[in-house]
Amino acid sequence: MRLMIARAGPIAGAGRHPAEQPEEVLYHPACVPSNMRTLAIAAVVIGLLAVVAAVIYFAEPAHSLPSFFPGHVSASSSEAAHHHTKHGIAALVVALACFAFAWFATGPKAGSAPSAT
Repeated sequence: MRLMIARAGPIAGAGRHPAEQPEEVLYHPACVPSNMRTLAIAAVVIGLLAVVAAVIYFAEPAHSLPSFFPGHVSASSSEAAHHHTKHGIAALVVALACFAFAWFATGPKAGSAPSAT
């Protein structure tokens, strides 16, 4: 099975009979798994980092957050003892989305039947 993707720009061989058009394969399904596997691994790593961020948001008050975290305030601020629960929930949603992407990216491909051996 070969999938064809048209290239942007002028059509090669315009004006010729369609049967005489040269075929150009720019995409082959066998190339997808390694790319999708790399994306799935990256999604899992990002998901794990988001879970860690969520735990930090739930456990630490605003003044104890790392300075590069959104919501960090100085210890003298009126919100110093505030916990950023919504930031933690958002981090968990991002983590779940990353894990779901990795799950579906590494699952069986559409149209593939289990072998009968």
